[in-house]
Amino acid sequence: MYLMEISEKQNISERYLEQLFAKLKKADLAKSVRGAYGGYLLNQTPEEITAADILKVLEGPVISEKSPDKISSEAAIYKTAAYEVWNGLEDLIFEHLASITLADLSKRTAEIKANNSDGYIYHI
Repeated sequence: MYLMEISEKQNISERYLEQLFAKLKKADLAKSVRGAYGGYLLNQTPEEITAADILKVLEGPVISEKSPDKISSEAAIYKTAAYEVWNGLEDLIFEHLASITLADLSKRTAEIKANNSDGYIYHI
């Protein structure tokens, strides 16, 4: 797919998309094709790439803070408890995203388009 097409459809700058696709390429999820008809292609089938794969590459971990190594104060106790809550939530998020493939997203997009079509309906 051409970055210009994605840029126009999603209202995202091409420069930003280039940065995203460079990360996807580095993670071996996409590959670039040079030439007049160049662009980016998936390195795996849409059924093999999950939303979790993409989020991990583009955003990294959702939880940026680590649990304290040593719980030596009341503040560290609260911080540890909060970390456990957020870490559990991150696990659930990635578990859910791992169950959604690019093929699933494509299929769902087509279903939504079909259900919200502004096409003509003729009643006889």
